[in-house]
Parts: sequence; C-alpha cells; structure tokens
Amino acid sequence: MAKRYGGKFSQNSETPQTPLTRRVEVDPAGARSNLLFIPAIPLVFMSLNDGAQGLAFGLIAAAFLTGAALMLREGLKAEAAYRARKVAERPALPRKMIASALTGFGVALAAYKNDPGIVAAAIYGIAAIGLHVSAFGIDPMSSKGMEGVDSFQKDRVARVVDEAEKHLTAMSAAIARAGDRQSTERLADFQTTARTLIRTVEEDPRDLTGARKYLSVYLLGARDATIKFADIYSNTRDAQAKLDYMALLDDLDKNFAARRQKSLLEDKTDLNIEIEVLRERLSREGVRLD
Repeated sequence: MAKRYGGKFSQNSETPQTPLTRRVEVDPAGARSNLLFIPAIPLVFMSLNDGAQGLAFGLIAAAFLTGAALMLREGLKAEAAYRARKVAERPALPRKMIASALTGFGVALAAYKNDPGIVAAAIYGIAAIGLHVSAFGIDPMSSKGMEGVDSFQKDRVARVVDEAEKHLTAMSAAIARAGDRQSTERLADFQTTARTLIRTVEEDPRDLTGARKYLSVYLLGARDATIKFADIYSNTRDAQAKLDYMALLDDLDKNFAARRQKSLLEDKTDLNIEIEVLRERLSREGVRLD
C-alpha cells in the first residue's frame, strides 16, 4: 500500500530542510562565443551588390566565420567537460584551434573581397587568428589522470564517467518536460549526490569496480524512471506518480551517499594499513614513533 510522501522534501513537511550544495550549470560557451555568429550576417548583405565574384567571396567568408563560431562552441563545451573531471582524455579533435584557423580564413577572404591583395589579406587573417587565440585559448593538449594509474584504468574510468554524465544529462532533459519545480529540484539534489560519487571514483580509480554498478546500472534505471515519470506527469499531473518518483529519488540518493561513504571508509582502512607497515619498518630500523 502506498504511503503518503512526507519526507524532508515534501511541501507539507514540517521537518527543516538541510541546505544542499548544488552544482550550478553554466553554459560553457557563453555570450562571447555567441557574438561570433553576428559578423557573418552583415557580411552577406554587404556582398549582395559587389557583383558575382564579390558575392561569392562574401558568402564563402561568411560560411567560414559561421563554421568557426560553431566549432568554438563545441570546443568550449569539450574543454569545460575536460576541466571538470579528475581523469579525462584530451579532446580528440582540437575544435578551438580549428575555429581560430577558420576565423583567420574567413577574415582573410572578407579582406580580399574589399582589397584584392594577398599580403593585406594574409595580415588580416593572421591578426584574426592571433586575436581569436588570445580571447579563447587553445584546446587541452594532454590527457590527465592519477599518477600511478595505467592508461587502461584511466580509459575504463573515462568511459564509465562519460556514460554516467550522459544519463544525468538525459534526466535533466526529461524532467524539464514534466514542468514541476519540486521534482526538478529534488532531481538536482540527487544529481549532486551522484556527481559527488563520480568525483570520488575519478580521484581514486581503484573504487571503480565497486561503484560501477551505481554509475551505470542504477543511473540507467534512474534515467528510464525519470523519462517515464515525465511522460506520465506532463499529460496527467498524476499526484501518485509524483510521490512514487520522489520516493525513488530518496532511495537512490541514500544508496549513492552510502556507496561514497563506504569508499571513504575503505580509503581510511587502506591508509591505516599503510601506516602500520611504515611503523613496523621504521621500528626495525631502530626509529621509535612514540
């Protein structure tokens, strides 16, 4: 028999809520990169009365500039994901550097259209590349991870983390369809707990075996449950469906938090063992630590 939801996240609960630190999602692209879509628009209109050759140069230059803006957006997103993780492979495609090159080509063609001269166009293009790199930098050029962890282990962690982040992103997209603030906030709390476990695994890949079930199987189930709830609630506003979903998030949150705590306790046990071994070795050398 279903019980009335009356936990600390219930609207009718009198239990004081404990403030939680949520992960604030900020668009890594930002307004600066979005502004780079603008120059291509006036360039096209200014080329309409420049004859066939001028129009062709204008359209090609606008295409380069638009492609550069798109590539930059993806590069900034990839860089933000790289910096947010303890263990990560460098981006396979240097999107930001490609964006700089496309910007240089676009500006050079636009300059050549108005002033046919290779030297002047090249100068404008090189200047545009330099300004672009100064403003946005280049892509991460090396992978990062724990010292002493082999590349195979890093790859395993990176794959599991990528899969987990995809599930969390899909959950955010699904819950938005439900249009319920309380459910959205409760999901955000659970996602914070899940990402805390993800960071714990990244910091110590040895715990991957124990946590993998949580970051793959359980998160996959949570994603499917969120999609199902969003489909039902967006159409019916079924209160019981909401109560069941909130109860599920409560259970998941407790289990993920418990898994992380277990990881921390196991780390402490490993540290105590290492300390005892060190004590014994120093004692054999005649060094007393009392």
